[in-house]
Amino acid sequence: MKFFSLYLSTALAAFAAPQQSDFYQRQEIPLPPGEIMEIGSVALLPEQKVAVATRRGDIWICEGAYGDDLGKVTWKKFAQGQHEPFGMFWKDGWLWMTQRPEVSRIKDSDGDGAADTFETICDDWGINGDYHEYAFGTEPDKEGNIWITLCLTGSGGANSDWRGWAVRVTPEGKMIPTCSGIRSPGGMGFNAKGDVFYCDNQGLWNGSSSVKWLKPGSFQGNPTGNKYHTLANLPAPPEPVSGSRVETERAKFPTFVPPAVVLPHGKVGQSPTGIVCDTTKGKFGPWADQLYVAEQCHSQIQRACLEEVNGIYQGAVFHFLEGFEAGLIPLRLDPSGIIFSGGSNRGWASRGSKPFTFERVKWTGKTPFEMLTMFAKPDGFELTFTEPVDAKAAADLANYKMEAWTYILQSSYGSPEVDKTSPKITAATVSADGLKVRLKVDGCVKGHVHHLTLSNIKAASGAEMWHPQAFYTLNEIPAK
Repeated sequence: MKFFSLYLSTALAAFAAPQQSDFYQRQEIPLPPGEIMEIGSVALLPEQKVAVATRRGDIWICEGAYGDDLGKVTWKKFAQGQHEPFGMFWKDGWLWMTQRPEVSRIKDSDGDGAADTFETICDDWGINGDYHEYAFGTEPDKEGNIWITLCLTGSGGANSDWRGWAVRVTPEGKMIPTCSGIRSPGGMGFNAKGDVFYCDNQGLWNGSSSVKWLKPGSFQGNPTGNKYHTLANLPAPPEPVSGSRVETERAKFPTFVPPAVVLPHGKVGQSPTGIVCDTTKGKFGPWADQLYVAEQCHSQIQRACLEEVNGIYQGAVFHFLEGFEAGLIPLRLDPSGIIFSGGSNRGWASRGSKPFTFERVKWTGKTPFEMLTMFAKPDGFELTFTEPVDAKAAADLANYKMEAWTYILQSSYGSPEVDKTSPKITAATVSADGLKVRLKVDGCVKGHVHHLTLSNIKAASGAEMWHPQAFYTLNEIPAK
């Protein structure tokens, strides 16, 4: 009897409800005492040093952030007096920054550990002191260009040159206006292919927050900054009709690129920020080439799986990591498999109750039972899983539920979920190896978010699913 009780308790523990700590270890990195460390940028330096930039313009160098004993972390101030950098990287001995008014680079020329050389690379866009005229920048692309998204004035106006646009800055400092239709970006990043994405927040002309593809020459949906096309003799961007739908307007305007992944407001965060692509080759889990999207309001990281259909990006977003101590802004993923995140809740409240934070996340080596991918098919969707599913449960249609909706494209703030439908799942076919399930769905709607909920589906091993929901943005339906 004693042996049976021990066996039962061991078995129950093995298949208990999954906890984040089973799979990922989140740790706070100690900050310099007495300093206000509202982190807006993180850069990875040689010798496992990490640079952070605060929203108040201080640049700090951290040593020990990779170590097993975070009590040994040390900090040194590298620079001060910068202007709220949101984008920073290290290259050839220089620390490059995208600040509100410019792209600049700084270095320590005399070796005393503090920056003493400051250079402006480009300052060709406008700024007037408005609180919301943020500028978010990337690391260099394949051509060495820095991509920058320029927030609107007050999030709803365009009172300074090129506000509401994405631009590129070449290594020589030339600014190239590249995309129009930006509203309120919160961060940027590349996918594995090198294409550039940014997060835009719910508001005017944005029914919900989303991850958007910055295809060169594209219009992203908000016409407020369109007027600046005349400064560079560019074609006039589209002027969408308020009260319409993205799907309707993009049919009229070929340059209108729809959101790659809509992040349904309240259901998948409320204020998305930084983006990093998992190129660690399995050192952070099985999510190769997927995007991790930081979230300020909910203090989370979401996971997005994209595909390209008919030349347009689309895909699914899944809940992933949570419980961060403040609202997240930047993410940096080290090739060794560590995510560094910085946070601040000034200006916008966050679930994480601290005013600022610097944290890291490591994979424990244990893989959760999850939906790994969700891809569109001509007659539905195909799911892949991180381990074989219980075939009987996965073939039972009662274990699937799907809803779909879209949003109003309008000049007023946000949108409710509208044009709701309930696509019907008519077949669920499990692959021989148990790693895939092909869902045949009647009633998929082009341009809608398709919300899939799984219930009572476990792994063949008995493991429970960690996150049973997916939200797929169906911009294009693959050809038969």
